[in-house]
Amino acid sequence: MYTPAASPTVRIGIVRNEVSRFPTIAMRFTDTALSVLVLISLGLSVLAVLLLLLRMLRDRRVRDPADLPPGERLEALVTAHARSIRRLEAAVRQLAMGERRLGEFLEGAVQHVGVVRFDAFEDMGGRLSFSAALLDGRGDGVVITSINGRQDTRCYAKRVENGTSIHNLSDEEEQAIREAMGGPSRIVEAS
Repeated sequence: MYTPAASPTVRIGIVRNEVSRFPTIAMRFTDTALSVLVLISLGLSVLAVLLLLLRMLRDRRVRDPADLPPGERLEALVTAHARSIRRLEAAVRQLAMGERRLGEFLEGAVQHVGVVRFDAFEDMGGRLSFSAALLDGRGDGVVITSINGRQDTRCYAKRVENGTSIHNLSDEEEQAIREAMGGPSRIVEAS
């Protein structure tokens, strides 16, 4: 059996792999040989990075308009600005398309909310009953009414299209729809 401490030389041999029928080569190096290989590869890596940096600096100098003659300098600057303007125009078009898509998407989202709190029964105080209108940009949505009593609570939902409903609406439901369509959301206390 081979042990690294027993032999300071490199040993290369062919070993049969149990999994594969093809021979594999087992290479064993001393610590000194491995250290030398690592230092060589590190040196080559540093050299490659330095060459890359030199090339980048040379390319940058060539592109710098200040190094060009006056006529070519102006042409290079105009070309660079034209390229920048084209990129900006493309970005503005893309933003406008995104804004248009968001606007179309938001038309169906709840945009207007109106809430009216009221006392459903004369013997109950605290204005625990309410009607809430949740409408999109076209005035479509739903009005939800919750009527709270001493024994139970009942909830009703009625579809709203273009600010009106095919169902009979209570005064509080109509007021909630008006509040939602009228402007910023706020809670109104019915009298």
